[in-house]
Amino acid sequence: MKERPKILYVEDDLTLSFVTRDNLAMKGYAIDAVDNGKEAIERFGKNRYDLCILDIMLPKMDGFTLAEKIREMDVEIPIIFVTARSSKEDKIRGLRLGGDDYITKPYSMEELVLKIEVFLKRRTIQRPDDQTSCKEVNQLVSWDPVNLILTIDSQKHALTHREAELFSFLYKNRDKVVKREDLLIALWGHDHFFFSRSLDVFISRLRKHLRNSGVEIENVYNVGYRLNVS
Repeated sequence: MKERPKILYVEDDLTLSFVTRDNLAMKGYAIDAVDNGKEAIERFGKNRYDLCILDIMLPKMDGFTLAEKIREMDVEIPIIFVTARSSKEDKIRGLRLGGDDYITKPYSMEELVLKIEVFLKRRTIQRPDDQTSCKEVNQLVSWDPVNLILTIDSQKHALTHREAELFSFLYKNRDKVVKREDLLIALWGHDHFFFSRSLDVFISRLRKHLRNSGVEIENVYNVGYRLNVS
C-alpha cells in the first residue's frame, strides 16, 4: 500500500486548522497539525515530512524563525507560508528565508490542494529531459537537476524547488534572453505584479550561489534575464 504524503501543518487558529486538516485528510494526506512554532520544530526533528505549511504569526516561535530552523535541517523540503492578505513584506521576507510559495488568508481549499500537489509531484516525478543526472555548466559549476544540487568549485549547494526550477529554466536557455513573463508563467503559471517581485527574490538567491563562478544571471533591461556562461 502506497504511503500517504505527510504534511507538517502549523496554525494557531484552531477553527481554521481543524477545517484545513480535515479537508486535506479527505484528499489523502497525512496531516501532523500543531499550533505553535516550538512544538513544530520538535516534531520536525523527530519525523519525516514531505511538505510544510507554516502560518507566520505563531506563538512561542514565529513562522519565519521556524522556517529558518527547518531550512538548517532540510534545504529541499517545500515550505508554503500562510500570510495575511495585506502583508506583502511578509511574503517577500518568507521567500528570502527559503520559502517556496505562499497562500493568503482567507484561502480556498482548492488553491491550497493545488499548490501541495504541484510541489509533491515535483519531488517524485523527474522530467524526461532531466533524466541525465549531472550537467557540466563550466569548469567550476555543475548542475544535478534530479537531486537539485548545484556544485560550485567542489562545494555542493542544495537548492530549494523554486531555485532549482528557475536555474533549470535559465540553464536550458543559456546565452539567450529569457523574458520575465516567460519565467513567471513557467514557475507560477501567471505573471502578475507580486510574482514578479517574488522572481526577483529567487534571482537574488541564485546570484549569491553563483558569485565568482563564471556563471552570471544578467539583467536585460525591460526584457528579462540571460544566463551567461564563461
